[in-house]
Amino acid sequence: LGLKTEIVGVVSEHADAYAQSVEQGKIITTETANTFADGMACRIPLPEAFEIIRNGAARIVRVSEHDIASAIRIFHEDTHNTAEGAGAAGLAALVKERGQQRGHKVAVILSGANIDREMFGRVLGGM
Repeated sequence: LGLKTEIVGVVSEHADAYAQSVEQGKIITTETANTFADGMACRIPLPEAFEIIRNGAARIVRVSEHDIASAIRIFHEDTHNTAEGAGAAGLAALVKERGQQRGHKVAVILSGANIDREMFGRVLGGM
């Protein structure tokens, strides 16, 4: 296609073992991974995944719980789609980087709607 596509990884600020690992060039294990985005709650990166990310991602963006919840609400209110925390993380990162992405063609993947009904209600209510 002739596109210069960058792949951007996303992690929770509270579960950033992959980001730390990429930054330090080796597997870093964290003590905790406390995020409501349980699909991103990783303390110990898999070596195979680490190599793929290290060789293929342009960077990794850390997003807050607030950023993730806001992205879930954006998906719900603007597109009428449901996203779990990890499924909304790409949009959270894009919103966080909106200034540097202005004028570029971008895409995010919406995946995963496996969010607990009670948690979804809290997120929609503003957490």
